[in-house]
Amino acid sequence: MRAWLFLVLVLMSAPSWAAHAYAQFGDIKYPPGFDHFDYANPAAPKGGEIRLVPPTRPTNFDKFNPFTLKGTAPAGLGSLMFESLLTGNSEEPTTAYGLLADDVDVAADRLSATFRINPKARFNDGSPVLAADVVHSFETLTSKFAAPQFRTIYAEVKRAVAVDPRTVRFDFASPNRELPLVVGGMAVFSRRWGGGKPFDQITTDVPIASGPYMPASSGLGRDITYVRKPDYWGRDLPVRKGFFNFDRVTFKIYLDDTSRFEGLKAGEFDFMREFTSRNWARQYTGKQFKSGEILKRAFPNHNPGDFQGYVFNVRKPKFQDIRVRQALGLAMDFEWLNKQLFYGLYKRVQGYFPNSEFHAEGLPKPDELALLEPLRSKLRPEVFGPAVISASTAPPGSLRENLRKARDLLAEAGWHYRDGALRNDAGEPFTIEFLNDQPSLIRVVTPYQTALQKLGIQMSFRTVDFSLSQQRMENFDFEMTTTRLPGSTAPGSELQELFGSRAAETKGSSNIWGIADPAVDALLRKVVSATTRPELGSAMRALDRVLSHGYYSVPQYYGDEFLIGYRPAPFVLPPVIPPYYQPDTWAMTTWWASPTNK
Repeated sequence: MRAWLFLVLVLMSAPSWAAHAYAQFGDIKYPPGFDHFDYANPAAPKGGEIRLVPPTRPTNFDKFNPFTLKGTAPAGLGSLMFESLLTGNSEEPTTAYGLLADDVDVAADRLSATFRINPKARFNDGSPVLAADVVHSFETLTSKFAAPQFRTIYAEVKRAVAVDPRTVRFDFASPNRELPLVVGGMAVFSRRWGGGKPFDQITTDVPIASGPYMPASSGLGRDITYVRKPDYWGRDLPVRKGFFNFDRVTFKIYLDDTSRFEGLKAGEFDFMREFTSRNWARQYTGKQFKSGEILKRAFPNHNPGDFQGYVFNVRKPKFQDIRVRQALGLAMDFEWLNKQLFYGLYKRVQGYFPNSEFHAEGLPKPDELALLEPLRSKLRPEVFGPAVISASTAPPGSLRENLRKARDLLAEAGWHYRDGALRNDAGEPFTIEFLNDQPSLIRVVTPYQTALQKLGIQMSFRTVDFSLSQQRMENFDFEMTTTRLPGSTAPGSELQELFGSRAAETKGSSNIWGIADPAVDALLRKVVSATTRPELGSAMRALDRVLSHGYYSVPQYYGDEFLIGYRPAPFVLPPVIPPYYQPDTWAMTTWWASPTNK
């Protein structure tokens, strides 16, 4: 009798192993046993090569470890070599399907998630992926040897436990619907990677990971080529059919925009995303474009707009008065820039989550007020009024009128013009050093610099290379700079790394502003604990409203199309463009080479 009772209890506590996917809000499109994602072609032939340039402007890479703070890892390393227990797709923002794990069980109280690892899963050295490797990956990424943002991302995860050789359980500090996606998306690597060295000393060791590609060479440098593994363990999984079709994927590095574009025209690489409207309007012409050797194409997407803006480091005393930050925002003339420099291609950024359901507009709705009212004592009264709209110079407005308003705000904050400069009561002039690693950006910032001069503020440019800029940003050693944050269809705990008080105090974090606001922290908790998509939207709009009323940035501009120059031969594009995607990743993972043109 006792043995029978013990067996019943064991069966009751064991995972049910019925879930091939997990959805934060229960909306799973593809059923168990599905064959492939709709936007991938499972019959796509394998072979050929695609050559790209990174969408950012990195310098030479000096390590193969993308998870540590110091140094630069090569482009493509994360998506081509590392895999996770679950993987998302470009159609469903808050749903993930089994990859290294073939099953997932989330406890009824949502305080744990248990994953069963696919017995076929293998690392690139041939060893099996086991629960101990998952535990090792988690413990390593949350250790002092990894970049600090991982400790923020996994702050609500108490522990990872190897239940048996192929079963791993994550225990959570609170019932958070997003956490199974967070841990399910964690990069997994072998315990043998680095041979026991401290994690921050693993630099030249090629990762022992489970992804479909390996570097063609173990040498560090500038360009890098990845070679597809013909025996890749996951090639027949539904989440992998039609993906990773090229035998070789190469990333080429150019240290300036001019040489990069000349490289495209010369046939040195095949695909490039253009971020500069002037280049798009004036450079993408000539015989290669007329003949069709290179195509210039704007690809539509349904992605939320990227946030791009000038950023204040509010750790600096001169930026701590909100009236100063608001005044500096009034000096930006987007309408002139868009007409004169951007060829009318861009739209003005409004808030931190533009062109999405997460953008706050007008007066707070009842769902937002329900979140804001308990925080009223921590918020400025203006938060309960209309949402912030970026300053405009469109008639009947003007830059002159905006600068008058800015002058009055600066005076209220104790800054007055005398002796040829805007000065505080101590006689110190108001100066701003603008940190910049993109020389081409100076022509865009110069009109802003000119407007600030009319207020008596002297802005100087500190142009440095990417590596030095990265180092200074990690140490918060800057006054003002520009940043771009890709829009997200499924925002969650990563926002704590961007806007949370804890991250503001952590060097190397993404909270470059230095935002440390208890009201923001409270709304971030509402975001990550949302149980439905409408709840998530309400919390995000309230957060957007509070951040915008903090005037931590001067919003700039965004485009709602991807501007791409690419060589059409020998490539074949999938017939379906997914709604949510990044163009570089979409090209290297789902395009393929025509068999006749490889």
